[in-house]
Amino acid sequence: MQAKMDLHTHSVASGHHTTDTVTDMAREAKKRGVEYLGITEHAPKMLGSCGKSYFSSLAYSDKKLFGVNILYGAELNVLSRDGKVDLEKSDCRNLVYCIASLHKEIFKPQSEEVNTRALVAACENPLVNIIGHPDDPTYEINFSLLTDAAKANGTILEFNAVGVSKNGYRGYNIYGLIEMLLLCEKKGVYISLGSDSHGKDHILEFDNIYKVLQIVNFPDELVVNYSPEKFFSLLKK
Repeated sequence: MQAKMDLHTHSVASGHHTTDTVTDMAREAKKRGVEYLGITEHAPKMLGSCGKSYFSSLAYSDKKLFGVNILYGAELNVLSRDGKVDLEKSDCRNLVYCIASLHKEIFKPQSEEVNTRALVAACENPLVNIIGHPDDPTYEINFSLLTDAAKANGTILEFNAVGVSKNGYRGYNIYGLIEMLLLCEKKGVYISLGSDSHGKDHILEFDNIYKVLQIVNFPDELVVNYSPEKFFSLLKK
C-alpha cells in the first residue's frame, strides 16, 4: 500500500527553516502523487510560529491547489501533564484536525510517569485527533498506557518519518517505535504517517516508514493514510 495523504507538514508560517509557502508545497505534493496534504503549522507557543489569528483565518484559504486537497490543521503544543494545549476550541473551528506533540522548548522532559501522563491527557482532550511523534527519544513514554488511552479515546498515534530518517534531528528510538506499533496492532489503534516536512523537500518521504511497517507486518487497515475515507470517518467519531 502507498500513502495518499501526508498529514504532518509545515510551511513558512511555522517559521522553522523554510521559506516555502503552501502553494510551493502543494505544487511539489502534486509531483509526488499526494492526494491530501495536511498543513499543520506549529501553534503559538512555539517560538517564531504563527499566532491565533492565523488559525482563525484559514476558512478563507484555498482548499485545493494543483489538484491536491489541502487539509488545514495545527500541531498543538502539550503544555502540561493535564493535557492542556495552546489553542482553544474557538481557535480550531476552521481546522480539519489537530496533532498534539511534546516539544522540549515548551514541555521539559520529565519522568516516564509525567511524560506519559501528559500524552494520555492529550488523548483525552477533545481538541486532539493525533499524538505527534510519540517515539521522540527525548521523552521516556510508557507505550502500554499510551496505546490504552489512544484506544479508549479514538486517538490516532503518529509514525513520524523523522524518527527513521538518516538525518533525523530528534535521534532514534526504534525499539520504542516498534513496541508502540506492536501494541497498536494488538489493540486495534490507528496510526498516521507524517513526514514532518518543514517546506516541500520531504513531503511523502515514507520509504523508511514502509520498511519498518513491513518488518513488523503492520496491518494496512490500521494506517489511515491509505484510506482518506477511513481517516475522515474517524474524525467524525
